[in-house]
Amino acid sequence: MTQKDITFVADFLTEHFNEAPELYNRKGKYFNVERVGQYLKDEDDDLVSPPNTEGNQWFNFLKDSTHLKESPLLFPYYPEKSLHFVKRQMEGIIDQCLQKPADVIGRSVHQAVGMSLYKISQSEDSTPQLFKLPFLWNDKTSNLHYVLFTMLENSISKIHILRRHTDTSRSVSNGILAVEFGHFLNNSINESSDSRCYSCLDAHFYDDETVTVVLKESVQQEGKERVLAQLPLS
Repeated sequence: MTQKDITFVADFLTEHFNEAPELYNRKGKYFNVERVGQYLKDEDDDLVSPPNTEGNQWFNFLKDSTHLKESPLLFPYYPEKSLHFVKRQMEGIIDQCLQKPADVIGRSVHQAVGMSLYKISQSEDSTPQLFKLPFLWNDKTSNLHYVLFTMLENSISKIHILRRHTDTSRSVSNGILAVEFGHFLNNSINESSDSRCYSCLDAHFYDDETVTVVLKESVQQEGKERVLAQLPLS
């Protein structure tokens, strides 16, 4: 330890653990509580050693500001309370702020369509993750909403595109379809059909007419080829 460390510890002990003979006859501890720990107690009692806010620039600023002093946007300060007390107060206010939007949004949302993507055995202990990379895109020009996703396990070479009209009362043709990459990237017809098979690593819309995908070769070997492809929706 350096001399600075020793001095720091000595100052801490001197400040917080001074002997107080006049308190010896009282039950319990007769030295000051550590000032940090009092803020972490989950209780509503006032702090034993509240902080000294004299000279605090923020408090002085609020005191001198006519508009901010009574502003409802500023969270009230409780200098005599612990952080747990302040946390509960803040959580209550946040819950109150979010309740109204939650009620309004909840009443306005309803299911437009439902479709089964896959089924799993009820006896399985843990549900496997079969649904991957959902990416959303809204075509404001055509009022269409798209969802890109892939299904793992037996269809890793496919990317699925779900298309819905933003007006739920209207439907569009080919509401959902799958694009299989498979072997279409083979350089020549002489290549073996099993030599070049690709699966989708990621997919995003590039613009309203184009989808960008990152593909990887499915063979089990080092140096797998990666392909960045742009596919027109048409």
